[in-house]
Amino acid sequence: MDLKRIQKAISEKKIDGWLFYDFHHSDAMAYRILGLDASKFTTRRWFYFVPAQGKAVRIVSAVEAKKLDSLPGDKRVYCSWGDLHRMLRETLVNARKIAMQYSPSCNIPYISVVDAGTVELIRSYGVEIVSSADLVQSFEAVIDEAGYEAHLEAGAKVQRIKDQAFALIAEKIRQGEAITEYAVQQYIVRRFEEEGLTDDGDHPIVGVNDHPADPHFEPTPENTYTIKQGDTVLIDLWARKNDPNGIYYDITWCGFIGAVPPAKYRQIFNIVRDARNAARDFIRERFRKNEPCYGFEVDDVCRQVVIDAGYGDYFVHRTGHSIGREVHGNGVHIDNLETKDDRQLVPGICFSIEPGIYLPDEMAVRSEINVFITEDRQVVVAGAEQEELLLLK
Repeated sequence: MDLKRIQKAISEKKIDGWLFYDFHHSDAMAYRILGLDASKFTTRRWFYFVPAQGKAVRIVSAVEAKKLDSLPGDKRVYCSWGDLHRMLRETLVNARKIAMQYSPSCNIPYISVVDAGTVELIRSYGVEIVSSADLVQSFEAVIDEAGYEAHLEAGAKVQRIKDQAFALIAEKIRQGEAITEYAVQQYIVRRFEEEGLTDDGDHPIVGVNDHPADPHFEPTPENTYTIKQGDTVLIDLWARKNDPNGIYYDITWCGFIGAVPPAKYRQIFNIVRDARNAARDFIRERFRKNEPCYGFEVDDVCRQVVIDAGYGDYFVHRTGHSIGREVHGNGVHIDNLETKDDRQLVPGICFSIEPGIYLPDEMAVRSEINVFITEDRQVVVAGAEQEELLLLK
């Protein structure tokens, strides 16, 4: 853990400190940011207060008194709940505004892991609590140059495997051989392993016709369709290098088995593509003008394209998600539907833009790209961007 870096970030937010709190591994973010071993047995509450200046304070139970010994700072050991309350009050006596893993109105539930009772307790000491969302993003989601290179390496392989999966479908159709959604998924998983990639056990989506109208459809041996001429096809695949520093790459492409796709399928693909591009271009314009850009704003821009085309009710999820060592990371999400993500897009973050239109019992389209903000504020898309439907013939 880099205490000076944390204190610098706190000072830049113009607050008095950052209070970390955990009970029964309730805050995985705290373990990662502080460099704690999350595999260790933990049964009692602990607090770690990092002030903007000065010594940090560790508050631990007498039952697990060594829990935070790897961290710098003064150590205070409580036995009773009364002791704990007194120590917290004393620790925060000079603090007026602090950050915790909390989000007002639970706007960002990925961050809001501190329970309401603990928030009430800290507020009872006359302390204002603000969200640590931006702080968490700076430590959990900002990717360094090595991480970005790992993202690009994974991306080149994932793009190639995507092409091979569509080619496999086309070849089987031409040869008159049966191939199922599940078989294509398993082919992709095998190719991940061969290329030194992993999806951490969450396998790709391969769906035809009505199946991907469920945005998180999962093919199984029991529910799989055999792919045939005239089918619409969606493949969503994600993977990272199979090492501790791998950064995910996550894309979705769509195709049609045949030469002439249905007019409605082509129409909704074009709408989704245009919405995706509108979101990308909005971000680029904001950064070109050196203006702030927030996750909820990008979602609004993307969603409006779909709404204006008459399909707003069929775009049922956020526009995009943070990408990191987990496919859904802890940075800003492109979202003003499921949540209102008011975090700012900053250099070093990676995220998806993936609008979709889902027509129940009929068909679906999603188009997904990965965006990275470079240190010099360039808005970069890694890999090919699908502009036309793939025709598999």
